[in-house]
Amino acid sequence: MAPQDSPGDVAGGGIPADLAVAGVYPTAADGFDHGLAVLAIGSPYWLVQDDAGYSLLVEPGALEAVRVELDCFDRESAGWPPPAPSVDRPARKTEFFTPVLWGASVYAVFYCQGLWPGRLERLGALDPGAMFGKGEWWRAATALFLHADFGHLVSNELSGIFTFSVVVTTIGIRRGWTLLGLASVAGNLVIAAIHYSVPYSSIGASTAVFAGLGLLTGRAIRRVVSGAGAHPWRPVFVPLAAGATLLGLFGAGGMEVDVGAHFTGFASGVLLGIAAANVRPKTGENG
Repeated sequence: MAPQDSPGDVAGGGIPADLAVAGVYPTAADGFDHGLAVLAIGSPYWLVQDDAGYSLLVEPGALEAVRVELDCFDRESAGWPPPAPSVDRPARKTEFFTPVLWGASVYAVFYCQGLWPGRLERLGALDPGAMFGKGEWWRAATALFLHADFGHLVSNELSGIFTFSVVVTTIGIRRGWTLLGLASVAGNLVIAAIHYSVPYSSIGASTAVFAGLGLLTGRAIRRVVSGAGAHPWRPVFVPLAAGATLLGLFGAGGMEVDVGAHFTGFASGVLLGIAAANVRPKTGENG
């Protein structure tokens, strides 16, 4: 029965001359809801708008039974609908400060490369012979901060700042940078071991960029395996597509591209992302 602003007809007959007020409600929808409870016990009702609100009118003989039913209805509908579940997590804010700080440090190293041409490259480039033959293991990390020219620097810095921002925003600043460092160094160690028996040298932060994409992919894969999310496979394709795009951009230039280092960085990131991902992030650090 639709709410009415004035007495009207109902199924089963007209409006009786004498009606009793069973309740007064602030809105027509509220009055209509209570009217359904009256209909449930087989009694007609009328909803009339007046200065007090919307009055629910019933036949005097049914007033006592109606009031009992309305009291039951009010008790059973208390707290309904239930409030939406709240998630006790801090709001995520995109983290750009530490990635920009990383970009500034990489530029500072490049500036020093210009001051001392060739010196930093000889001391810090990825060199399997120096690493495995002389124990110069720092090269797996220092090579990430060296670049061949300004174009090489800019391409890595732009992609790195945005990729690292997503990583630290998603995973957390401390955990994100720790995993990025581990995956990047691991990627360089693996590619150096692969080229141990041949002349090989490599510099650039692109290994770290692909390690970051790998971390995001590995984390997404872990969530898929754990059954998290309404569309579980969707997060996996985003870093995969970004990795393929970056690989195409790097490969389109004139400089030599170390595709092997990109792959080992990405693979290391995937493995660490799977191993270290938190399916249910804790309060504080996002996982």
